Amino acid sequence: MAWLIYTSLELVIAMACCLGNMLVVWAVCLRQTFRQPTFCFVASLAVADFLVGAVAVPLAVLVDGWVEIPFQACLAVSCVVLVLTQASVLSLLAIAVDRYLRVSIPLRYKEIATEQRSWIAVVLCWLISCLLGFTPLFGWHNGDSQSSLLLNSSHINCTFLAVISLPYMVYFNYLGCILLPLAAMTLLYALVFYSLRKRLRREDQTSAPAESKLRAFLIKEKRLACSLALVLLLFAACWMPLHVMNCVLLSMGPQGVPQIAFYAGILLSHANSAVNPVVYALRIAKIREAYLEIWRRYVLCWRGQGDFSSSSWRSQPGEPNTGHQTTFPSNTGDTDSVNCCTKGVKIGIVTVVEDDVAAVTSQPTVINMAIILEEAIVLEDIKDLPPAFAYLFGLLYALNMEYPKELKSSKKSSWI
Repeated sequence: MAWLIYTSLELVIAMACCLGNMLVVWAVCLRQTFRQPTFCFVASLAVADFLVGAVAVPLAVLVDGWVEIPFQACLAVSCVVLVLTQASVLSLLAIAVDRYLRVSIPLRYKEIATEQRSWIAVVLCWLISCLLGFTPLFGWHNGDSQSSLLLNSSHINCTFLAVISLPYMVYFNYLGCILLPLAAMTLLYALVFYSLRKRLRREDQTSAPAESKLRAFLIKEKRLACSLALVLLLFAACWMPLHVMNCVLLSMGPQGVPQIAFYAGILLSHANSAVNPVVYALRIAKIREAYLEIWRRYVLCWRGQGDFSSSSWRSQPGEPNTGHQTTFPSNTGDTDSVNCCTKGVKIGIVTVVEDDVAAVTSQPTVINMAIILEEAIVLEDIKDLPPAFAYLFGLLYALNMEYPKELKSSKKSSWI
C-alpha cells in the first residue's frame, strides 16, 4: 500500500515538474528580455528540473527493487539521478556568482557576463555534473559486495543503495558536491545583501529616495536576489532530509531509517523541482508576464505586441512627434504604453533597452527595435540601428511616402 501511494505521488510530481519547467524554458526562449546571464542559468536549472520529472522520477520508481537488470545497467540508471541533482546545484551556484558580480562590479558586469560566456558556463556546469555524477561508474560502487551474487547471476534486484556506495553518497556527494557549494552560495548571497543594504543606505543619505534611479535599480536587484535566494533555500530544505538519512544509514545501518521515512525524503527531493516554477511566477514579475503571454498567445490564440506590450514607453521631451528615434526601458507597465508612444508619430524608430544598471551607469543595452509608420508599428524584432534605418527608408520608398520636411537629417534622432 505504501509503495502504491509513493508511486502515485511520484507520477503527480513528475507531471508537475515537466509542465512547470517546460513553461519556464519556453518563457526564457520566447522573450528577448531574458537573454541575460541570470536567466540563462535559470533556464539551465529549469532543464535539470524538467529532466527530474521526465527521467529521474520514472527511474526512481524503476530502481525501487521491482526489476531485475544487470549490475552495470542498474548502476548507470542510478547515476543519472546524481547527474541531475549536481546540475541543479551547479546552476544555483552559477546564479549566485552572477548576482554577486552584478552587484559588486556593476560597471564591468556587462563586459564580463556576456550571453555567450553565460552559455559556455552552462555547458561547463553540465559537463562537471556528468563527471561528478557518473563517478560510481569508474569503480566507487557496491560491486565488491555484490561479487558473489554476480558470479551466480548476471542480473540483480535493482535498488539505488544496492549499487551506489553509501560512503560515496555521504563523503563525496553530500559533503563535497552539495554541502560545500551550498555554503559558498550562502556566503555569496550574504555578501550580495550586505552590499545592497549598504549602498541603499548611502543612496538614501545622498539623494531624494523618490528621484534616485540608482536606488530603484538597487531595490529591483534586492527583490530578484531575494527570489533566487528563496529558490536556494527551498532546494536545501527539500534535499537535506534525504542526505541526513543517508548519513544515518551509514552510521547505524538499514534499521536506522524506516522505509516510509525514506519514501518521504525521496518525494520531498523530487517535489523541489516542481516548486521552482511556482516560485518564479509568484516572485519574478518578468516570468509571470511571460507565463501570461504564453497563455494568451498559444492557449487563447490571442497575439499581442510581444515584448512591447510589457514595456514602459517614453519620448524625448521637446522632440517633435513627426518622426524620431524613441528609446524606452523594457520593464513592467500597462498595455496602453504602445499607443502612448506611437500616438502622433508619422515616421519613427522605437528601441527597447534593458532597464537595469546599464541605464544608470553606462550606455543602455538595446534588445529590440521597431519601425513606426502613421502611428502604427509595422515592423519589429530588428536587432541593430543601421538595419532599422535601412528598413525605414526602404519602406518609405516602397510605399511612396514623403519624408517629413522638418526632419532634415537622421541627426534629429535622439536617445533618452
